[in-house]
Amino acid sequence: MTWQWAGIVVAVIILIGCFCVFFDHAVLTRRGTVYRVKTSQRKVAITFDDGPSPVWTPLILDELKKASVKATFFMIGHHARKYPAIARRVAQEGHTIGNHGYAHSVVLYYTPAELEEEIKYTEQVIREVTGQTTKIFRPPKAWLNHFSKNKIKEMGYETVLWSLNSKDWVGFPYRQIARHLVSRAQNGDILLFHDSGNVFTPEGGDRHGTVKIIPLLVKGLKEKGLECVSLKELMNDF
Repeated sequence: MTWQWAGIVVAVIILIGCFCVFFDHAVLTRRGTVYRVKTSQRKVAITFDDGPSPVWTPLILDELKKASVKATFFMIGHHARKYPAIARRVAQEGHTIGNHGYAHSVVLYYTPAELEEEIKYTEQVIREVTGQTTKIFRPPKAWLNHFSKNKIKEMGYETVLWSLNSKDWVGFPYRQIARHLVSRAQNGDILLFHDSGNVFTPEGGDRHGTVKIIPLLVKGLKEKGLECVSLKELMNDF
């Protein structure tokens, strides 16, 4: 019996792992959010979650500058406070900043008061550090419910998810990721990347692949007739 239960546990773990690696669960929570912008403009938005990182965000910013591309960074409040110079650089170089909560906590089971406190405190931190006031929120891991969405809307925020997930934290070959995204991209798509974090924590990780993807992705999208813009620009058509 013990071995049977052990086998079941292992099978469940494998199933959960496959679910996380190969399935984009954000499709389950997209309703009532902005995950793709309906537009006739040949534009897409590249977004990064979980930063800023003192290691990866500067390298990503360097690549974006070389490619003359503006992106959007959904910052964790704790990271913005911990690495203020990096957060300020994001703002100074003209990128859009979004709110990703203060400690990367899943807000699915927050009370309305707890959710409001989390978002407003992070908003305050981002404003103090970068000078930007953001009204776009991306829930950590994309988990939220109908009541959360309504509360976020009442606070004057747009909940922004994504239509294309790079899965850059998994460790797939970066060239393969770039080809996959370019082949699927279309008007109004919002692409998800990360400038910090790994499988278990929102900080650290290895984003070498993410850094290398940027020039390949931008080049491929440009050849396809798609321009990379910030969410602020893309959502002007929303």
